[in-house]
Amino acid sequence: MKKTVLFSLLSILGLSAWAQHFKPLPKVPVPVFRKDTLSIKSIGAKGDGYLLNTSIIQRAVDQLAKKGGGVVLVPAGLWLTGPIELKSNINLHIAVGATLLFSNDFTQYKLVATDWEGLPQMRNQSPISATNASNIAITGKGIVDGNGDAWRMVKKDKLTASQWEKLVKSGGLLSEDKKTWYPNAGSLKGAAMKNPGAISPEKSMADYEAVKDFLRPNMVVFTKCKNILLEGVIFQNSPAWCLHPLMSENLTVRNITVKNPWYAQNGDGIDVESCKNVLIENSVFDVGDDALCMKSGRDADGRKRAMPTENVTIRGCVVYASHGGFVIGSEMSGGARNMNISNCTFIGSDIGLRFKTTRGRGGLVENINIENIYMKDIPGDAILFDMYYMAKDPVPLTGEVRELPKVEFKPVDETTPVFRNFHIRNVYVNGAAKGVFIRGLPEMPIQNITIENMVLQADKGIDIQEADGIVFNNVTIKAKHTTPVVDIIQSKNIQFNGLTFDGNNQLMYRVAGDRSAAIQVRKQAGNATQQIVYELGAKPGTITIQ
Repeated sequence: MKKTVLFSLLSILGLSAWAQHFKPLPKVPVPVFRKDTLSIKSIGAKGDGYLLNTSIIQRAVDQLAKKGGGVVLVPAGLWLTGPIELKSNINLHIAVGATLLFSNDFTQYKLVATDWEGLPQMRNQSPISATNASNIAITGKGIVDGNGDAWRMVKKDKLTASQWEKLVKSGGLLSEDKKTWYPNAGSLKGAAMKNPGAISPEKSMADYEAVKDFLRPNMVVFTKCKNILLEGVIFQNSPAWCLHPLMSENLTVRNITVKNPWYAQNGDGIDVESCKNVLIENSVFDVGDDALCMKSGRDADGRKRAMPTENVTIRGCVVYASHGGFVIGSEMSGGARNMNISNCTFIGSDIGLRFKTTRGRGGLVENINIENIYMKDIPGDAILFDMYYMAKDPVPLTGEVRELPKVEFKPVDETTPVFRNFHIRNVYVNGAAKGVFIRGLPEMPIQNITIENMVLQADKGIDIQEADGIVFNNVTIKAKHTTPVVDIIQSKNIQFNGLTFDGNNQLMYRVAGDRSAAIQVRKQAGNATQQIVYELGAKPGTITIQ
């Protein structure tokens, strides 16, 4: 009854079409725990930052788990520890004033078979992990610190001259080109190898041990778990990805903070991989890679797993430094679908809304609904769809030269990725290198994207390549570079309804390519020295302005 009334009201307000896309998703159950509480201090742990408390903390987890669960309390203090494995029905509660600090002694971390960037890999054991557990949580107002600086390589171009000099003097080794610092010889050796952690029958444990220091762990990994809660805690300084729920169900994340240095290699905030029923709300991310990232495995392994990330609600989050604010891909071979993203703010993120993939991935990404997004000072694109992802930082480093991908048709098969049915509205951008960038494949264009109610202040306006069925409604563009404001290459069925150009523009539209067709402009407002230029085989009349 309530749902019927809600949608009736939306219809009255003229929003029924949007409500059809922005459907309520399944409610995510929140785990409940027994009140039994065991303080690690009461069984001998010392919060002096010196004593290693691994065995004591693990004993607390195991004791409570055997009794049916409860709260493992980490009170105020600096608690040095090695890796911890959570068990079913355990709430690890990090109290105000408490820092759970993971050791920089790599011998504390055993090599384990896990997943890394969507593929089966050997890695160092994660600082906090759980496998096949149900009803688990990390809560409180304290800090979980992964001591990531001990593990990570650092690129010279990401530091100031004085920072780089200090880092080099601290020890470690440099790459052959002197542009990357590694903390030790094992890390440098692993970097020189192709996929050294990949699990294969011809490798022995000795092979992995030789590059163990390179195989950085993700900080918090929950694998095949059910009913998970992360609440209130500050998660920081992870060796690689910070939070990684994998093939899990019913995940609630709220009121957390995730912090990594902006130069942190693979310093993602949260990577939700092949998970079902997810709520992330009212949280802050300031990290070195993608912030809110949805994944589902890579290439053939991801397709074989066939577990999409689905039924995801994200709301009320703030993202600062990152490669992308809200991101899908590039490891999305198992698919991603049914996501509602709303009321988020991105400040200084390289890309705001970032959807990336490449040939070979496969995977269907669809039914993604986004509204009320606010962006400021975006160094790259405010909204990006890209099927030519090159596994590089979204904003080129100083002096870096990148070649455009070779455009060629290839057969459509299971390795061909698909992006379709995205609905994005109420996006307001104050500062970006480009407003919208859409680049599909010749054999598989980006399909059925609606962008409406947008005010875009950026250096460049809109760039559409290899797309089919893109609709812009009520979009205002204020671009610094206006030759052209809207660039369309090899795309068809493009509509602009109520497009407003602010300022004096040199060229409104450039249309290129013999496959461009059926481009319509209605209710345009704005001035330009020249309206349309046709290039590279585009036929005059491809675009009509009414």
